[in-house]
Amino acid sequence: MDKKKIVGHSEERWDAIAKVKGQANYTGDFSFKHLLHAKILRSTIAHGYVKSYDIAEAAQMPGVIKIFLPEDLPHHLYSTAGHPWNLDPAKRDIEDRTMLTRHVHVYGDDIALVVARTELQAKKAMLKIKVEYDEYPVYLTPEAAMAPDAMRIHPERENAFASSEVGFGDVKQSLKDADYVIARHLTTPVQQHLHLENQIAVAYQSSDQRWTCISSTQIPHICRRIVAQANGIDWSQVRVKKPFIGGGFGNKQEIIIEPLVVALSRALGGRPVQIALTREETIAYTRTRHAISYDMKIGVNQDGHLTAIDCDVLSNQGGYASHGHAVGGKGGTFINALYRADSLRFSAKTVYTNIATAGAMRGYGMPQVIFALESIIDDAADKIGMDPIKFRQINHQPDGFYNQLGQTKQRDFLIEQCLVKGRAAFHWDEKLAASQAYKTGVKRRGVGIAAFSFGTAVWPFGLETSSARLFALPDGTFKLQVGATEIGQGADTALAQMAAETLGVPFKSVIRDVMTDTDLDPYDTGAYASRQTYIGGVAVKKAAEEMKQKILKRAETEFKVQLEHMDIVDGNIVYRADGDLVTTVKDMAMQSYYDWDTAGSMETYSSINVHHNSYGSGCSLAEVEVDIETGQVKLLSLMNVHDSGKIINPLLASGQVDGGMAMSAAYGLNEELLYNKAGKPLNNNMLDYKLPTAMDLPDLEGVFVESQDPLGPYGNKALGENPDVSPAPAIRNAVKNAIGVGIDKIPLTPELVYNQYQAAQKAAKGDL
Repeated sequence: MDKKKIVGHSEERWDAIAKVKGQANYTGDFSFKHLLHAKILRSTIAHGYVKSYDIAEAAQMPGVIKIFLPEDLPHHLYSTAGHPWNLDPAKRDIEDRTMLTRHVHVYGDDIALVVARTELQAKKAMLKIKVEYDEYPVYLTPEAAMAPDAMRIHPERENAFASSEVGFGDVKQSLKDADYVIARHLTTPVQQHLHLENQIAVAYQSSDQRWTCISSTQIPHICRRIVAQANGIDWSQVRVKKPFIGGGFGNKQEIIIEPLVVALSRALGGRPVQIALTREETIAYTRTRHAISYDMKIGVNQDGHLTAIDCDVLSNQGGYASHGHAVGGKGGTFINALYRADSLRFSAKTVYTNIATAGAMRGYGMPQVIFALESIIDDAADKIGMDPIKFRQINHQPDGFYNQLGQTKQRDFLIEQCLVKGRAAFHWDEKLAASQAYKTGVKRRGVGIAAFSFGTAVWPFGLETSSARLFALPDGTFKLQVGATEIGQGADTALAQMAAETLGVPFKSVIRDVMTDTDLDPYDTGAYASRQTYIGGVAVKKAAEEMKQKILKRAETEFKVQLEHMDIVDGNIVYRADGDLVTTVKDMAMQSYYDWDTAGSMETYSSINVHHNSYGSGCSLAEVEVDIETGQVKLLSLMNVHDSGKIINPLLASGQVDGGMAMSAAYGLNEELLYNKAGKPLNNNMLDYKLPTAMDLPDLEGVFVESQDPLGPYGNKALGENPDVSPAPAIRNAVKNAIGVGIDKIPLTPELVYNQYQAAQKAAKGDL
């Protein structure tokens, strides 16, 4: 009897029907008796100190229960960054914030809270609070914050609060030895996540006298720890539940409002308290992608050989440390994971400023560094007159390369195959030839490429652990409990596929919980770093393998057939030799519950600690049309080619790729959160923040170069974030190919493209 393949098949999402029918309950859908609503009073300056509050009028407003000032809530320092706890204090995230503050670090800082019977009442009362400030200088850029006379944003540490340098070889000598040295100053913008569901959390005291927090978080188990630390209570006193969640992209890898709702409930006798951020608050006052600048030089010989890569990095952290230097400082490892050079130096600083705090966002620093790297790599290919795909083929790391900076051997690293397949599938040569007809006139066309590498999970720089539990139910189905977090990406579906494949039962025989619950579900660090199927999959596979052995052992005892002579196929226990039926999984499950002599429910649990990493790779190819009279860039076609090992669910994978490509295309062309000189966000709404719609994008195409990664539980490796890494530089390079001007800043707005093109034309004519 042939086994049905479940891994690698586009199984229907387990939660699809509930969402289509409106049965999926998100955090805001739960109702509570006597629910109170809280609104955050936000500072109207970006840097300073609150001298006084006048709350008299606000306190008398209808429905107001209480107004909380900084001194009314616990004042423990903590970090909102959603990283696993580190036993080494020196390696923990910087704890530089309290729940409320008088010392303002960013525009919109949390300076007070109003709790009322309705959200509208809380908002009206909040508007009546009068605040008097001492104002301090505002620093919007790392350069300004690092000036010798700049005031410390956090008095206890320098504004440039973290730095690192990695590399190998003699960069200065390698640059000297090169035939050409290309130097660029490249900059990336502040980008917002724009997940569908805004941040929302509710907390209350449960009947066991502990504190329950329901939250749209990516990291329930880490959330419990941070909430407890911020409130100064034992971790065990907090229970976190995560229901259906409307996306996160890293913004919900931050614990921003959860400590507040628990603190408010504690202060108000255990009554349920909810904070629901508006879209405007979510854009302006949660977390963003870091704006990072790169001063980069590369040395290259006429034959295409890279002699050196030299890079100085400034990362704009905003007002609080959050994920901090982990984002800007990681680029050197991944440059080395993609290209080989005789020498490399990557020196990075992360700097406090007074713009919105930057944190985790899909790609975690890779979209920034790959934009810089792939822009200058493309310019180097132009300098020596070499085809840009061939230039990358000459210089990329080989399969089996040991990355000394990442302490990882790059097994099954298929960047070469991605470049070859991309060239053919995109019809690169044909489109490049066709673009020659558009080198004069108003509309110019061009094609561009960018490559990338991407690690799976966080080992060896962070803890990688996960757990899974399986229960055999009486009817032969299985309840799967995992700590890994479903946030809309399809992780629960993929993990259920893995369990079903390992067990040998139909996909729909594996049942998942709707809600992640830290009291009930085993430990996992959460949804980030493209780790869920790679790390959580190991735990699920192990638990399923043990469950399969339990089932077969019971069949062996009952039917006197040696265990090794049996297998499970589509829920049937069969002879390996000829596929004839022995019994069914359902019969063995029923026996485990109700047989008078042998009853004993079948349960398995696995907890794993992973000490390895696999690198994904790939490339993006773009075709654009540029109107030189307006600077408008029209994206004509965009393709991603991915080396992500075995694809667990092709339909889910295609959705991930399409979404990532759209996010990166917008990063390259449209999106940027803007601030005025006072640090106030200017476009924190859906009208002015230029998120693309379907009308702004062409048909997006994802291509997979499948393989069987030796370390992934089913040969799989990272895919969740990879699609968001390289489209933006591919678009930049296509614009350069179209108009002959390499622009070293994104987004490529019409104004920027027009001005850069006009400046280049004047320079060519000698007008400058």
